[in-house]
Amino acid sequence: MEIPVIKMDQLYGDKRSETLTLLHNACAQWGFFWLENHGVNKDLMNKMKGLVNKHYEQDMEKNFYSSEMAKILGYEEVSSNVDWECSFMYRHQPKSNSHDIPKLLRTTVFEYAEEVTKLAEHLAAAMSENLGLDKDYIEKAFSKSSVGIKVAKYPRCSHPELVMGLREHTDAGGIILLFQDELVPGLEFLKDGKWIPVPPTEGNRIFVNLGDQIEVMTNGIYKSICHQVLPNKNGSRLSIATFYNPGADAIICPAPKLTYPSQYRFQDYLNFYSTTKFTDKESRFQTTKAILK
Repeated sequence: MEIPVIKMDQLYGDKRSETLTLLHNACAQWGFFWLENHGVNKDLMNKMKGLVNKHYEQDMEKNFYSSEMAKILGYEEVSSNVDWECSFMYRHQPKSNSHDIPKLLRTTVFEYAEEVTKLAEHLAAAMSENLGLDKDYIEKAFSKSSVGIKVAKYPRCSHPELVMGLREHTDAGGIILLFQDELVPGLEFLKDGKWIPVPPTEGNRIFVNLGDQIEVMTNGIYKSICHQVLPNKNGSRLSIATFYNPGADAIICPAPKLTYPSQYRFQDYLNFYSTTKFTDKESRFQTTKAILK
């Protein structure tokens, strides 16, 4: 199965309507997709990748292979509650933790986060529009959004059959924008009961998946999908995942416009139906909700 590809620049040209439809179908039927022509500076992305790999080689790699888990793999049973990864988290907003991350990355990760946050906001607006909501609905519902970047490496693994890179899970938040390795595979998403491998990144593509809060806010129209990472025997995989999430105090609920009417008498609905049978049901549901208020 071919993972959907959305060309972001076409949202602002003659193919806007077609591209919005592609985006809606990707969110509703897949819960993940590739994003091309997204506007994030390519040189900045390459710089970010290079600095992360440099930090890994200078510091993270040695520390990881010195860990107890890495030492015993293949000799003793490794707990099923651990992941074969090394990572750190950069919190961008509302409050930055830039002084807690490697110094050589501080300026670049800030610039990268600024650009990807703008991209996430554009995506949120397009998704809101597709759902018949105000364009700023998701952004406002996120209430002072929280943005963070998980920088991870999944080190080369001598016994990939004995451990998971990252165990099966869905993401808790909103919109996740992943810049990943261009050579080493490992990421898989679950679709229709089968694990779908996500190939290494081509060029400066960004891989997008939706989190649990988007599924709730869209009343299940858009999906949060299980995914996992498999370790690799031949190389270490890079993952730079930006999380565009609701603020900590955001109150999450389905958008009222996307919910069904509730607690009405069937005969009342039938009476209304008799005069609106040949209109679309969504309009009928919305009118029923308005009557119930």
